[in-house]
Formats: sequence, structure tokens, C-alpha cells
Amino acid sequence: MSLGGRSTISHKLIRVETRAVHPEPNGPVAVRRNCRDSWMAKGDRMQRSDPFEASVSPDGRYRLLVESITDYAIYMLDPQGTVANWNAGAQRFKGYAAEEIVGQNFSKFYTEDDQRDGIPQRNLAIAAREGRFEDEGWRIRKDGSRFWANVVIDRILDGGGQLAGFAKITRDLTERAKQEEALRASERQFRLLVKGVTDYAIYMLDPTGHVVVWNAGAQRIKGYEESEIVGQHFSRFYTEEERLAGEADRNLEVAGEKGSVEREGWRVRKDGTQFWAHVVIDAIYDGGELIGFAKVTRDITERQEAQLALDAAGKRCFRRRKWKRSVSSRAGSHTTSTTC
Repeated sequence: MSLGGRSTISHKLIRVETRAVHPEPNGPVAVRRNCRDSWMAKGDRMQRSDPFEASVSPDGRYRLLVESITDYAIYMLDPQGTVANWNAGAQRFKGYAAEEIVGQNFSKFYTEDDQRDGIPQRNLAIAAREGRFEDEGWRIRKDGSRFWANVVIDRILDGGGQLAGFAKITRDLTERAKQEEALRASERQFRLLVKGVTDYAIYMLDPTGHVVVWNAGAQRIKGYEESEIVGQHFSRFYTEEERLAGEADRNLEVAGEKGSVEREGWRVRKDGTQFWAHVVIDAIYDGGELIGFAKVTRDITERQEAQLALDAAGKRCFRRRKWKRSVSSRAGSHTTSTTC
């Protein structure tokens, strides 16, 4: 029995409840009155009877099954939306006992805004026309609190093909909705954080190396605005020699195989100037499938220039000490200078 998708419960209810729609063999009577009367007369009698006695017939067994389910609210509406029966899950989710809600219109489960906009009637009209309606949204409990619900409404036809009512299945998805909202909030905060970082170029590539996300740091370091670079291949940040050598694609290949790659080298800005970059490329997987790469670049040109200057100074000092030793040797002095 699948309750998450197109439920078989509503279709079994057709067989169970059509007798409640036309209980008199000599002709039809008012659907709404008889749905409720059938529930009060038959349903209550069945609940009061011995479970073994109730389970003798297939219909009785199925009614016991539906009434015992607590993870789903399962109940029947007449064609106007009046509640005709009520199960344990409906009582647990919505807070109403059967005697409080049977005979009431199901619109009371909707928010005031939805009631004012005619959403309950619209949903029934769609189910009556198309055979089925499914939606998610806020619903109201007896105590006035709200819960996020997945709702399925299935049309029920009588033996003559006329609308007899609706089977309604509701599931409380509040916890899932809270988790999804928390995830969305976290993602929003992370996007704001990433986009606000200016000391690092942080951006995402698709699996083929095309830019899909661009932050403020990337714009400051590389000179491209987001509208200019999204959709372009990241190899344009490499020098011409490295592009011709396939260095960009090779880095993605290594990242894809090992999970990450780290490099330092010259990169090219929009205006053609070069900067010395420290680059990290991380492969991003979703369920084992490669969906792209996260790329973090830092401009370390000043550090590189300082290191080059230090290296140059060291070489000059070495040459100067070597020259001094040579001069001292020719002069017959055995002192060794440790200064430049």
C-alpha cells in the first residue's frame, strides 16, 4: 500500500463507502446526510463491536486498517467537502475527535487567507475534474497551531459514475519543512558569506570548467564582473603558454581523480596584467556524481615579489662574501667576513 504516492486507500474506500452514499435500495437519498448517518450508524457500531467480528468481511478488515493508521490522516468528504468519517491519524494530526468534526466542512483545516481565497473549494473542484489533487501547504489544528501538510484528494464515483465524494489523505511534514527551511537559511547565509569575501576569489565551475558562480573577491582579483564571466571557461585566467599546454584541463582532471589539487603560478587578469596566484581546486560530488568544482584563488603577488627580492638579496650577499674572501686571500689575510 503506497501512501506517499497515488494511494490505493481512496480507491478501496469507493467500494466501502458507496453503500453509505445509497443505502436505500429503492433510490438515492441525500449524499451528505447519508454519508454522515452511515458513519455514525455503521462506523460507531463497528468500533463498538468485537474486532474479530468487524474483520470477518473484507470491507470490515479494510475499515479497521484505515481507522488504526496514525501516521496519516485518512477521511472521506461528501461532494460539498463535509467530513463523513475520521481516522486515528486525523485525530492525532488535527486534534478533533470524530464526534467533533464529522458533519463539519473541511475548509476549517485551512488558514483564514486560504479560506478567503476559496482554496478549499478550488482544490475539490480540481479533484472532481481531474480525478486527483495533490498539494503542500499550511493547515490548522483544533488548537489553532499550524502544521505543514502534504495533501492528496482523490475523487470517488458511485456505481453510476456520479461524484459520491472525496478521499482525503494528509501527512504532517512539519519537521521536514523545518529542516528544509533551516537548510535554505544556511545556504543563504553561506552565499552571503562567500559573495562578501574580497580577499579570495571563490567561484564554482561546472564539470567542464565553465564558471557558474562568481564572488566579489573574484571580481576584485581578476577584474571580471559576474555578468561578463559566468558561462566562460576558466582557462582564460591562465597564461597563453599554459592554455596551449592544456594546464587548465589537466588541473581539473587531477582534482576529479584525487578530490583536490593545489597550485601556484601566474594568472591573467581581464586587463592582461599578471599576478602570482595560490590556487586550490576541489571536486564536488553529489551522490557519487561529479557536479562541478569549487575554486579558491588568492593573489599572493606581493609575497612572491618579496620572496624574489629576498632571494635576489641573498644571491648578492653570497657573491659579495665570495668576493671579500677572494680579496682577503690575495692580501694574505685569513679573516673571514660574515657580513655582506
